[in-house]
Amino acid sequence: MADKTDAPDATDIPDLGELREAIDALDTRIVDLLNERAKLSLSVGRYKAAKGEPIYKPFREQEVMDKIAESSPGPLPDKHLRTIYREIMSSSRHLQRPERVVYLGPEGTFSYFAAIEHMGSSAALTPKSNFEEIFRAVAEEGAELGVIPLENSIEGTVGQVVDLFMKYKVYIQAEVFSRISHCLISHAAKVEDVEVIYSHPQPLGQCRDWLRTHLRDVPTIPMESTAEAAEVVAGKKAAAVVGHVRLADMHGMNVLAESIEDMPDNWTRFLIIGAAPSQEDRRDKTSILFTTPNRPGALARVLTTLAHQGINVTKLESRPFRGEKWKYVFFADLGCDLSGGRYEDVLADIRNQCHTLRVLGTYPTQEELQ
Repeated sequence: MADKTDAPDATDIPDLGELREAIDALDTRIVDLLNERAKLSLSVGRYKAAKGEPIYKPFREQEVMDKIAESSPGPLPDKHLRTIYREIMSSSRHLQRPERVVYLGPEGTFSYFAAIEHMGSSAALTPKSNFEEIFRAVAEEGAELGVIPLENSIEGTVGQVVDLFMKYKVYIQAEVFSRISHCLISHAAKVEDVEVIYSHPQPLGQCRDWLRTHLRDVPTIPMESTAEAAEVVAGKKAAAVVGHVRLADMHGMNVLAESIEDMPDNWTRFLIIGAAPSQEDRRDKTSILFTTPNRPGALARVLTTLAHQGINVTKLESRPFRGEKWKYVFFADLGCDLSGGRYEDVLADIRNQCHTLRVLGTYPTQEELQ
């Protein structure tokens, strides 16, 4: 039992009314400062418009976030601070010029939540039905940005996305790593009440062991997306969806179980694409598509050229060349800004060694958040 002398003296506790008055005063100051920041942001927008610069500057935004986090003495956690500033910068971008951001819909997919997490809730998000619609919207229909999943740490590369880079002239602006965690969501009060499960085949497969252990005899019904599955489940009492935790709030349902994926270290790498190459001051990663002549050592020569320059190839994957049977195109990530003057001769050498070469984009690297 605690000693009564350890109890705080009532006279040491600040008056709640006084604390609330102090908070109200701070809130007024914060609002004033946010509006001052918004005015400066509008001036930045006018400058960008005059110079023809894009609104979205991912490296600049990351730089601002890092400086804010490093300068904070606490007690506000770093994660909370970054969330707050993500919304501030989202609002700033919208004030400067609303940008249409297309993603794989409908609202509530993992692509949607990745877009919100990276672009903020002020982004003008427009859903598309498939990957090709996203590429077409950016390349031909005036959408400023698109959000596409390139690869999953468990399932691998989305082959169709690589194919579409061959078809449409778009450029990578940034990459986003998003942790994929699945929940069981339902109007039911407990797991035992669930009689049927809906979801996209991929989440169902990624949660196979958990579902087999806890809901062995419950049928699963595959859907086009987790968002579509959630809409179906929202109208049923004993049905459940496997999907993103925020689907529960969107549809007023209960989270019956969290983190039910069989492999918890599950990430998806999303790309932000635009119609023109990035104009960032710092670009430390390059993605390329290339084909080589059909002769021995052709690929080895390209890789040797990169190795001699100390360029790290962090991803290399082949895909069938559409329309050309038994021919292949290579997708590669390089740990450098290949468009920089330092690598001008290297780029020329690679072009000479390749049958075709396309630089998909040079952009800032984003580390996976732990």
